[in-house]
Amino acid sequence: MGAGAARGVDGMTTVAGGVRAHARIVARADGRGGTALPVLDGEGPLALRRTRGSGAEARVVLVGAMSGPLGGDHFTVEAEAADGALLRVGSAAATIALPGQHKGEARYDVRLSVADGGELHWLPEQLISARGSDLHVTTRVEVGATGRLVLREEQVLGRAGEEPGRLGSRIRVRVAGRVVLDQELSCGPGAPGGWDGPAGLGGLRAVGQLVVVRPEFADAPVAARMLGETAAVMPLAGPAVLVSAAARDALRLRRVLDEALECVG
Repeated sequence: MGAGAARGVDGMTTVAGGVRAHARIVARADGRGGTALPVLDGEGPLALRRTRGSGAEARVVLVGAMSGPLGGDHFTVEAEAADGALLRVGSAAATIALPGQHKGEARYDVRLSVADGGELHWLPEQLISARGSDLHVTTRVEVGATGRLVLREEQVLGRAGEEPGRLGSRIRVRVAGRVVLDQELSCGPGAPGGWDGPAGLGGLRAVGQLVVVRPEFADAPVAARMLGETAAVMPLAGPAVLVSAAARDALRLRRVLDEALECVG
């Protein structure tokens, strides 16, 4: 461990610039028609809890055990669904990016892997960008040719009556080794001009994406269409579809994305 770093009681590393924390989930078929979790390991602010699932599903909830991410923090979450596994991951509450004592950018990295024959539903609660915060989120996903994925990302720019912090995010999805989506978003102070103008969010304060990967989309792709005035369904160059939406608040955004998931089947 480098100079200026200390190991906390839960394995979490604290360094001069912030906290480093890691969580990992591995789901495998248990041989009895269900899903086992041979690896369920979280530390510090990234606590993991298995909850009651249904059928073959294993369900995990990410519980925020501390405030954050704060300035200078670096959180990493990994989830893997092996062949025959069905894994659903959510979170107990919204994540709030805060400025903290350190002025550096905070990072939140998500790494998802779905093997052939596996299925992963990644459905965390909203990420709220509080005033003065600076957070970059990176989500990288690898899906096998016969893997299945539902990924939801929701971002709320500022709390009630508050201007947002700086928020950047990137989602990169590969299916069978082929990139089907590589998308970046930047909002808040210091973001490229126009992010909040008519060609951007137009004053709306909640934005979200839904990515669905299913093998059957290769032969029967989902048709492109609008969902109201601020949401769209777009088939991707592979067995996948992207739904992008913006709304006035988190409640309306969730409603749009839930309706979109029903529409894509």
